[in-house]
Amino acid sequence: MTDETILIERPDTAVRVIRLHRPEKKNAITRAMYLAMTDALAAAEAEDEVRVIVFLGTPGCFSAGNDMADFAQMAMSDTLGTEVLGFLRALATAQKPLVSGVDGLAIGIGTTLHLHCDLTVVSTRTQLRTPFVDLALVPEAASSLLVPRIVGHQRAFALLAAGLPIAAEEAVAAGLVWKAVAPEMLEQETFAAAALLAAKPPQALRIARQLLRGDSTEILARIDIEAEHFAARLKSTEAQAAFMAFLARR
Repeated sequence: MTDETILIERPDTAVRVIRLHRPEKKNAITRAMYLAMTDALAAAEAEDEVRVIVFLGTPGCFSAGNDMADFAQMAMSDTLGTEVLGFLRALATAQKPLVSGVDGLAIGIGTTLHLHCDLTVVSTRTQLRTPFVDLALVPEAASSLLVPRIVGHQRAFALLAAGLPIAAEEAVAAGLVWKAVAPEMLEQETFAAAALLAAKPPQALRIARQLLRGDSTEILARIDIEAEHFAARLKSTEAQAAFMAFLARR
């Protein structure tokens, strides 16, 4: 499946780019976009010549997070949505190196996606923010497991529960992302990182990556636990009120 809001780019045979391309909606992600990204990940994993997968957004915006109108409809179902969970599981179990470039807005999944990447380059105007609790929801993408491991409880609580933003340089210092560069250098530096990895012996790199990341069982289990809570919260009166207030402001 392809979706015009997800662009698949091939800057060379060894690098596959998955680009969020819905700038008029600040790259807010719909269920169709999740499915398109899952398909793109599977296709890249299946092609031997592809050695690195890159996630990018558009200038000034990686993603504003989940599409709220889409999520309001999802609240009528019994689950978080197979499209969302399918993408998160594919992301967590990807076998090839994942590189991402983030310029500007990065909210919700626009932040947590990068926890599963191996190298993330952010621009100096980037802010990472996860306003889950503000929307009467809970963390997702195994962020409740991964972020405390990286930054400790208090910084994780500030990001995931208090919903406080983390600026680019602070995110680098905390170990959430790899490096920060000027906005005009973001894509150049991201592609340079991808090229660096693509030039390495692929099997040795894959083994080294697996050793560093460890068993994905715990991550997948946390994704499922979070999803159960998330689905329940979607149906709550708190979340419904928060969604309606958000959509009314829009």
